[in-house]
Amino acid sequence: MTDTLAEPGYDPRADGAMRKAGDRNVRPRDAATLIIVRRDGPAPRLLMGRRNGGHDFMPGKWVFPGGRIDRADFRAPFATDLRPEVLARLAKTGPARRMRALALSAVRETFEEVGLLLAKPAPARPAAGPWGDFLAMGAEPDLAALDFIARAITPPYRPKRFDARFFMAEADRLISLERGPDCGELDEIAWVDLPEAKTLDLPNITRFVVGELEQRLTDPVRPAPYVRFLNGKRRQEHL
Repeated sequence: MTDTLAEPGYDPRADGAMRKAGDRNVRPRDAATLIIVRRDGPAPRLLMGRRNGGHDFMPGKWVFPGGRIDRADFRAPFATDLRPEVLARLAKTGPARRMRALALSAVRETFEEVGLLLAKPAPARPAAGPWGDFLAMGAEPDLAALDFIARAITPPYRPKRFDARFFMAEADRLISLERGPDCGELDEIAWVDLPEAKTLDLPNITRFVVGELEQRLTDPVRPAPYVRFLNGKRRQEHL
């Protein structure tokens, strides 16, 4: 899941379709994104994927794995819970139960899109719905591995809008770096360092978060930015 933020000099049409004049504003849907940072080389690398060129939403753009919250995320089991300080910061943006479900959706979407498990080993169990394949791998989500690094709400001129929370986790918390089958939504997946990430074709919000992450790697206690639009103007606060 990705979307765009307006910045000075930015043409919003570059990121895809815009809402037609006269259309009602679309209510943002809760969503979550996970940024996995790998540090086993000379410089930190981020896991990114390029969206399939035939997709009707952000075709060809490089993004982090993520997507919309699902009802099943409220019931999914987890091996470890969010750390208290992470949950406290998230709770400023919504009810704790919903914030935990968003964290779970970030872990689930990462497995679905890139085949990686941010999890602890657990007995495999049968389950229906979107968590079935994850739990069948013999794993349960490791929410304690997550940091909350940003929140952004898609501008009202977009036909698809999301209220997205961005999470970060270290790659050494993955069960394995070996990728399982993915959903095909991404036609290329790669570990890229920060300078390379900045050269890719990124949605505006992704570029913003890459810049935020670069600062966070040297200042881990940095407050999380919250970007939204009020009366047509971009507003940034901190959580």
